[in-house]
Amino acid sequence: MRLLSIDRIENGFAVCENENKTFENIPLEMLPQGVKEGDVLRQDENGFALDREETQRRRKQAFDLLNKLLNQ
Repeated sequence: MRLLSIDRIENGFAVCENENKTFENIPLEMLPQGVKEGDVLRQDENGFALDREETQRRRKQAFDLLNKLLNQ
C-alpha cells in the first residue's frame, strides 16, 4: 500500500505526489468520485481510496504551521 497526495487536477488527470516526493499523473476515472486538491489517497491491489483521516491530519498540520508563522 502507498500514499499519494493530490497536488492539482488538470486535463482529466490528478497530479499526485508520492512518498518519494515525485509526481505522477493518474486519470481521474481511476479515482474515487469527488476527489480534490489536497486529498490523500491510498493505493493497494484493489485500486485507490480516499484516506479521510490522513487528509484531515495533513490539513490540520498545515493550518497549525500557518497560524504559528503568522502569529510570531
